Amino acid sequence: MFSNKILAGVALTLVSVLPSLASAAKAPAVQVGVRPYFLVDDMSPSALKKKLQSCANGPFRKSEFSIGHRGAPLLFPEHTRESYEAAARMGAGVLECDVTFTKDKELVCRHSQCDLHTTTNILTSDLADKCRKPFQPATYDATGKPVTPASAECCTSDITLKEFKTLRGKMDASDSKATTAAAYQGGVAGFRTDLYAGPSSGTLMTFRESVQLFKKLGVKQTPELKSASVPMPFDSNGDGTGDYSQADYAQQLIDELKEAGIKPSDVYPQSFDLKDVLYWINNESEFGQQAVYLDSADPTASPAIPVPTREQMQQLVDQGVKIWAPPTWVLLSVKDNKIVPSQAALDAKAVGLKIITWTLERSGQLADGDGGWYYLSLGDVLKDRKNEGVTMEALDVLARQVGVLGVFADWPGTVTYYANCMKMD
Repeated sequence: MFSNKILAGVALTLVSVLPSLASAAKAPAVQVGVRPYFLVDDMSPSALKKKLQSCANGPFRKSEFSIGHRGAPLLFPEHTRESYEAAARMGAGVLECDVTFTKDKELVCRHSQCDLHTTTNILTSDLADKCRKPFQPATYDATGKPVTPASAECCTSDITLKEFKTLRGKMDASDSKATTAAAYQGGVAGFRTDLYAGPSSGTLMTFRESVQLFKKLGVKQTPELKSASVPMPFDSNGDGTGDYSQADYAQQLIDELKEAGIKPSDVYPQSFDLKDVLYWINNESEFGQQAVYLDSADPTASPAIPVPTREQMQQLVDQGVKIWAPPTWVLLSVKDNKIVPSQAALDAKAVGLKIITWTLERSGQLADGDGGWYYLSLGDVLKDRKNEGVTMEALDVLARQVGVLGVFADWPGTVTYYANCMKMD
C-alpha cells in the first residue's frame, strides 16, 4: 500500500506535468517532408552538401527563420486552414495571412482582393453571378485557332463575409483555353498538385480566424495588407459616402490583432505600399517596430521597377523603416560561378536595414537551367549546375552571407531543415 504522503506527491507531480503535456500537444511535431532531402542529394559536391547531409536524421524543431508563404502552397490551396496547418507541421515559425476585405468590410485571407476566380470554387458556386466580371469562355475560329482567351474576375469586395465563408479554396490556377467554368478552374502548374484540394479541404479563413489559429499553433504572424482593387475610400454602403479609407483598413488589421491579445513582438505587419508601413510606424509604434516594407522591384514589368539605390534605402531608414523585404533575386548575384550577395544586399546592410526575402520553392524546376522570375540574377549558375540543389546554395548565401531574418517558402520544410542544421535559432 502507498502512504498518503506518497500519493499526495504523485498527485502534485501529475498536476505540474499535465499542463506542460497539454501545451506540448497543441504544437504539431515537426516533419520537414521528403523535399529537403531530395534537394540536398541533388546538390553539386561541396562542403555545404556534406554538412546538410549530416543533419538528415534531425531532430527538427520549429524555426522563425522559416516563414510559411500563404501557408504551404506547393501542395495545399493557399491561405486555407489546411495550408497553414501543413506549414506549421513543417516547422514554419512564422505564418502569413494576406489580408483583404469583403463587401461588408470584414478582413479575410486572400493573396489578392480579386483572385477568387482562380483560388476558389466561386465560378461553379451559387455566387458566380456576383462576380464583377462573370466567366467568359474562350472562343475559337472555324479552324480551331484561339480568338479570345477565357476570362473572369471575382473579388472579395463583391460578396459578404457570410457568402465568402461558403466558398472552398483551390490551387491558384486557371485555364485560358477553357470553354466552361469548371474547366477554367483547372490549369494547375505541373510542379503543384490538386491532391489536397478536394471537397473536404480548402477551408477559407477570416483574418480573425487566422490570428487565433496561428496563436494555437504557437507561431508568429506576418499579415500582409493587400492593395485594394476598388477605389478607396471604399463605398461599402453603395450610397456614395466612401466610408472606408485606407487608414481605416490599415488600422483594422492592427485592431483585430489587439483584440486577440497578440503581442506586437509576435507580429510582422507587411505591405508593398510604403504609406501603410509609415502609418503603422507613426500611429501604432509598437507594431510599427517590426513593420515590413515589401519591395516590388521587377525588371520585367512595364515600365520596369528598379532595385532601390543605397540613397533610397537610407531614406527608408530615415522614415523609421527597419525591415526591408525584396524578392530573392534582388539579394543574390554571381561571381566566379558562385552565388554571392548582391550590391543591393550589401547596401541594405550598410544603412542598417534588416532583411526578409521571398519566395523559395516558387519557381518550378531549376534543373532545366532557367529558374524563372525568382532566380533572375542566377542565370549562369543555373545553366552550369542544372540541378535542384541550387535552392540550398541560394538559401545558404541568404542566411550566412546576406544575413536575412527569415525566408518565405512555399515548402517551409526546406527552410526548416536548413535552419535546424545550421542552428539559425
